Amino acid sequence: MNVLPELLTSWGTAVLHLLIQPYYYIAILFIALYYRRQVALERKLIHVKLHSWGPETWRTVWTGGLMGLVVSLAAVALGVSVTYMAVACIWVVSLILMLFRVRYLCFAYAIGALGIVQFVLSFFPGTLQSGAAGTVAGAVREMDIPALLALAALLHVAEALLARWQGTRLATPLFLAGKRGKVVGGYQLQAFWPLPLFVLIPAGSGIGELPWHPLLGGGLGLVSLPVIIGFSEMTQGMLPGRKAARTFGRLLIYSAVLLGLSLLADLWSPLTVVAALAAILLHEGLSWYSALEERSLSPIFVHPPAGRKVLAVLQGSPAQELGILPGEILLKVNGVLLTSAAQLHEALRMNPAFCKLEVQNREGESKYLQRAIYAGDHHQLGIILVPDPDGGITAETKPSSIFSIIGMRTGIRQRGVQGDRLGRAKKTPPAEAKQTSPAEAKQESAGV
Repeated sequence: MNVLPELLTSWGTAVLHLLIQPYYYIAILFIALYYRRQVALERKLIHVKLHSWGPETWRTVWTGGLMGLVVSLAAVALGVSVTYMAVACIWVVSLILMLFRVRYLCFAYAIGALGIVQFVLSFFPGTLQSGAAGTVAGAVREMDIPALLALAALLHVAEALLARWQGTRLATPLFLAGKRGKVVGGYQLQAFWPLPLFVLIPAGSGIGELPWHPLLGGGLGLVSLPVIIGFSEMTQGMLPGRKAARTFGRLLIYSAVLLGLSLLADLWSPLTVVAALAAILLHEGLSWYSALEERSLSPIFVHPPAGRKVLAVLQGSPAQELGILPGEILLKVNGVLLTSAAQLHEALRMNPAFCKLEVQNREGESKYLQRAIYAGDHHQLGIILVPDPDGGITAETKPSSIFSIIGMRTGIRQRGVQGDRLGRAKKTPPAEAKQTSPAEAKQESAGV
């Protein structure tokens, strides 16, 4: 048997199957809607957009495609196999979980849940043998859960790499309610990528064997499995790059543990339910630990007594050309010591053609910058300052839901003001205005 032509034919068939099934297009549509909501949130909070939903969607599609190819090759080498019915089951469970929280769209939750269901069904071998329920139950019983958990581990390696490489770029600056009721600056690092995967059809499906001996078995045919990977973090006490680096390290550790458990479960099947539970509980543990760490840190995006701290810098702006970075302090503009946000605009107007800046970098050292001002430049040189501590507008720290993304609810909150479903402010009587206590703020941030 000539293996290479047969493998290429199977790959081409799997690509065609990917293009005609709805799951991949559902993933892209969801990501496009998410980025549209992100742009709306930026316009509400900082009155400019740092991202464009079209280019961001396209970038996540092509980078996800490349990463999907890498994961597919690793999965084929391991011998990960899945049936067409299993693909449908994984996606249905994922979509159901997504209704509770968007971050539950992670396939580790879906595969872990199916592993638990398979364990429960093993105690009732004579039930659900006919009808649609019997078809679904049969598909779940036949799933190679250890192999699918190994695939979930590979996906989290891809997620860790993408979070490290693109997490800072995708960070959205936010105005958040701090622990003491003051408004502070922060960042949301949340991104999703659609990955078109190609994995093996199980051996015994009329397909020949592989020319090597894979760890987890598998046949020679290929089936497409489109997935979504992503991460969600929020920080007030770290710079986005540092937060992305920590997320990268923790996801790699999670991937290694999950891959080890899945390989052990393949050798000794009673460990399958342990690995399935670990896929869910360890992932939840990552979110819990990240929230606990944030509560232990002091906010860094707050104004010092002298100067104004920079929260973000617009791409392609004069501030970016000058090398101003988030977390630095703008001390003087045209010789004026800044003690309020209004002074920045007033100081720039003192000389409409030129500006001189004194900036304190993150290490506490001063640097002196100067630049001509041209027509069309941003009125603050593209600098987004940390919000005033007594400001009246903040973003909610509750986890995003699929309904908020579809309905474009940005979650903007004002003191004494409630937000409608589009994020517009709506006056309410003082008795009905919701004040967020420090305890409630902790509970909300723990769910992110």
